[in-house]
Amino acid sequence: MIAPETKPISGETALANKKVVLAYSGGLDTACILRILIQRGFEVIAYVADVGQKDDFQEVAERAKATGASTVYIEDLRDEFVRDFIFPSIAGNAIYENRYLLGTALARPVIAKRQVEIALEEEAQYLAHGATGKGNDQVRFELAFAALAPQLEVIAPWKEREFLERFQGRADLLEFARAEGIPVEASAEKPYSSDENLMHRSYEAGALEDPDWSPPDDMFKLTTSPKEAPSEGTEIEIAFKDAVPVRVENLDDGTTRTEPVELFEYLNEVGGRHGIGRVDMVENRYVGIKSRGVYETPGGTILHHALRDLEGIAMDREVLRLRDMLSPRFAKVIYNGFWFSPEMDFIQAAFRQSEHLIDGTVRLELFKGNVIPKGRRSPSSLYDKELSSMDVAGGYDQEDAKGFIRINALRLRAHKLILGRADAGEEEPG
Repeated sequence: MIAPETKPISGETALANKKVVLAYSGGLDTACILRILIQRGFEVIAYVADVGQKDDFQEVAERAKATGASTVYIEDLRDEFVRDFIFPSIAGNAIYENRYLLGTALARPVIAKRQVEIALEEEAQYLAHGATGKGNDQVRFELAFAALAPQLEVIAPWKEREFLERFQGRADLLEFARAEGIPVEASAEKPYSSDENLMHRSYEAGALEDPDWSPPDDMFKLTTSPKEAPSEGTEIEIAFKDAVPVRVENLDDGTTRTEPVELFEYLNEVGGRHGIGRVDMVENRYVGIKSRGVYETPGGTILHHALRDLEGIAMDREVLRLRDMLSPRFAKVIYNGFWFSPEMDFIQAAFRQSEHLIDGTVRLELFKGNVIPKGRRSPSSLYDKELSSMDVAGGYDQEDAKGFIRINALRLRAHKLILGRADAGEEEPG
């Protein structure tokens, strides 16, 4: 219950003018922020986004109400997250700094989008979040807010001097929660922090801030250690339509999934069992700080390998090269929080064209941390068996290759002649 000295300010006029939608996780930070906003005279609407984390959402809602939230929204965003964010990211080959499949970065825009919608429905004037001033999430949330509802003001306590002076760290927040009777599930600090959604589970901070510290096997929750993974692989088949996965089938036991969320959850399950999708890296945050992150992304890793394999048979060579020139930029746009931006609209429009007719099926073996393509077929295949064959002419006149090589060699010959003159000390004509 709310302590007597911290009851919400009452009065319809005061509340109508100070209504805020808080992105609330039920953790220590947002629980304390909820109470502090009430102390400042706000009516607080707690918003909890279900993006696939394993939480008891009913319990989270009850804690928010007990802390003083006037309304609690529990929003199931899993289908939208998979369809509109995860699948397009994988189709566009978005990998940040060649390793990170962007699980956290992809979840933030779908969370922010619904938060803005709730604020507009509730006629709130403020949006609030508990992201720190050192991380990427503050940028992702606030850039999304600015793009979707620039008229709403943002409250970010971890960037306020008064808040920072009052709460030096976790111990101060725990003491505040105890003093205020705030129900939280937090006690001693863990050796690292973690965040989970359908795409992945991430770990950072604490002991992981030493880049040479090796995480223990019991830290990982989604994936078996490859050393302990089954000694027999699992064969699966994934079907794609316009670069979107539409079916996964386990060829060993016949299990089949077609709905986006169920399909992705199944790939997480079977991939995790085989130790697939672990990444340990030091990355460059948008705010200019290097950060060590450890990630488990089993389902996303499987889809990434499967679709790249299918593109080899079904995507035009020059389209593939152009797409891959844009892919690092695409990943950076996502990572830095510009999902709702003109550049993202441009990139996605181009990618949708490249993904047209990327149809077909890829057969894969999952084995001890590896995703091994075993075969692929496509109704829009550009592969010509006769043309590729070393045993059949297939309409290819090999004598034509002489002229092809001669033309491509012209600039190499010219370059060598210039180098020869320079080595001989000859002056350039002119």
